[in-house]
Amino acid sequence: MVAGLGCALPLLLGLVSGHPGFLWAALGAFQAARANPLHRFGMPRMLLLISLGACSSGLGLWVAADASASLLLFAACGLLLAWLQRFGVEAGKLGLGIAICLCLGQSYQATSELPTPAAVAALFCVGGLWVALLAFGLRGAHGLRMWPYMPRLRNLLKVLRRHAARLPQREWRLHALGCTLAFGLAGAAVVLLELEHGYWLTLTVLGSLHLKARASRSKAVQACSSSLAVAALLALLGHSLQNPAIMVALVLPLIMLSRAIQANSYRLFMLQSISLCLLLAESLAADWTQLEPRLLGGLYGFALALAIGLLVRLAAEYRLDPAHPLKAPRKRKD
Repeated sequence: MVAGLGCALPLLLGLVSGHPGFLWAALGAFQAARANPLHRFGMPRMLLLISLGACSSGLGLWVAADASASLLLFAACGLLLAWLQRFGVEAGKLGLGIAICLCLGQSYQATSELPTPAAVAALFCVGGLWVALLAFGLRGAHGLRMWPYMPRLRNLLKVLRRHAARLPQREWRLHALGCTLAFGLAGAAVVLLELEHGYWLTLTVLGSLHLKARASRSKAVQACSSSLAVAALLALLGHSLQNPAIMVALVLPLIMLSRAIQANSYRLFMLQSISLCLLLAESLAADWTQLEPRLLGGLYGFALALAIGLLVRLAAEYRLDPAHPLKAPRKRKD
């Protein structure tokens, strides 16, 4: 209910007025609604998603015209995503939200209504705080505390350290290398290729950046193919509708359904969140007749993610297998 009401108001206002700021308010509302307000730590997590998402969106718009800055910022975000995924699913979800907001912010075309990154971040916060107000009301209706008792920092660090110890160090380093290279090159490619809807490229790459994709070559191909398939289906869906009112009427039930039936697997959760953010970002678009730029962005993202994934996997096999055919035999000393 909170997710549906939170996203409905800014989307309807954007549909009536045509102002792009309401789209950013809707994105902020969607990111905030990813936290469960009835959970013990739901409200701190919601405010964390709002603040980090606003900063990430503003930074994305700030580096949108510079390829080198986009490369560095997206590479740092990819490393942060891999680092957070090391500490479990919930921390990985936080990193996913930061990365999605960065992709959407970079591809936004600055207008006279929203000329600066600060304006984008402020409207993102407005949408998120609207959802937070609804969430506080829901907690009050259930007789819960407005703000929970927070755990000690020492206990929190122990839990995170326990999660990190489950993942082998060598496996995580390879995953971090793949995330850093793939996401950094994706951010630079959007600027160099001058793509109009660059988040179709970056979000397609993002959909393949999870730990299980590094397990084998087949898993890497499967992760990249599923991300491309989702992007292609969404592009064809939007092209067939070509009506912002119908898109809004379709997106709102999907948002409420995704909150009611949330994917347990982190990989499926990534695809679910990315697909909904793509639909939400394109819900008020009036240029759905231009299907080729969206499909090309998805294809570029698929090719980039697949190339980096296979290279990282090849490097892992080369390092772990002493009898690898690429390794030259060492000469024995007499």
